[in-house]
Amino acid sequence: MITTNKRILIAMSGGVDSSVTALLLKNQGYECMGATMNLFQNETIGQPMDRTCCSIYDVQDAESVCKRIGIDFRVFNFQEKFREQVIERFIEAYESGITPNPCIDCNRYMKFGRLFEKAKELGFENIATGHYARIESCVISGRYLLKKARDKKKDQTYVLYNMTQDMLAHTFFPLGDMTKEEVRRIAADNGFVNAKKPESQDICFVKDQSYSDFIEFFTGKSYPPGDFLDMQGNVIGRHKGIIRYTIGQRKGLGVSFGEPVYVYDKDPVNNTVTLARDSELYSSEVVVQDINLITKDSIDGELRLLAKTRYNQEAQPAAVTQTGEDELRIVFDEPQRAIAKGQAAVLYDGEYVFGGGTIV
Repeated sequence: MITTNKRILIAMSGGVDSSVTALLLKNQGYECMGATMNLFQNETIGQPMDRTCCSIYDVQDAESVCKRIGIDFRVFNFQEKFREQVIERFIEAYESGITPNPCIDCNRYMKFGRLFEKAKELGFENIATGHYARIESCVISGRYLLKKARDKKKDQTYVLYNMTQDMLAHTFFPLGDMTKEEVRRIAADNGFVNAKKPESQDICFVKDQSYSDFIEFFTGKSYPPGDFLDMQGNVIGRHKGIIRYTIGQRKGLGVSFGEPVYVYDKDPVNNTVTLARDSELYSSEVVVQDINLITKDSIDGELRLLAKTRYNQEAQPAAVTQTGEDELRIVFDEPQRAIAKGQAAVLYDGEYVFGGGTIV
């Protein structure tokens, strides 16, 4: 990353990745400030005070690291924005029968949205996070490119595809060329309190709860049972509320059907959940909207790219065409299993993120 501004605001969750990010940038001579985003009150989401990435202990860990390396530290209250752009979008998606990805929304609207704005207000032209990804500038096109991390097991580019050229131009990912083991070793060598802190694997505001339990607690609503349907529209059982099911789900259906069946579709209007055999879950074509392209402004004709429709999926060969100003059509070489509306389809050109959008 080439920049003339030496001031960087660092998003710090209290975890080891953002802590080492701060240390590396401080050692490179940048004027750094650590910032923790206060996104919600634990009691508001039905969590004990010592849980989730916004607990008081996480704030203390981030502050401890900042004191140890000698940089300022601030906590910003973004609760209203987080509720509006992440929690409520998550709930509305489940109520509408689609499968959301709140981590993508958090990156889009919070880390590279509200925090980016706050940085500019404070005179910091740049921000940094502990994401495992890389940013490069292309001399030929003059564009900033988003590239996979060296540690492919930790690569997080899937949740970063919404980054704009402006965001990429003013963001640092110091961990992009490192492994998790290297990061933990640096933290331990520098005596960080979080050097061995476990990684959070859950959605931060739903930790230790089922999605349905969280939604019912947060909204105060109950979601009525309805019919399970087969692929021919026949009623074959009763479900326990549409928010309790996700596309591709097999376990926890609450009914035995004599053979393995999976959630194929959800209809919130008629309050039905359609089940299918595994062989019926595959599809070759998806349409995505709300697109963001990084490598180019638009697609002319048909492009051969790699695409993934889930975070942990291996990217698959596909033909991609732009069918509207804000719409792409992706046709996979081989049918893909359990593609879910609401999830992101992210496109790759080798190591680089071409762009992506929301599956509709």
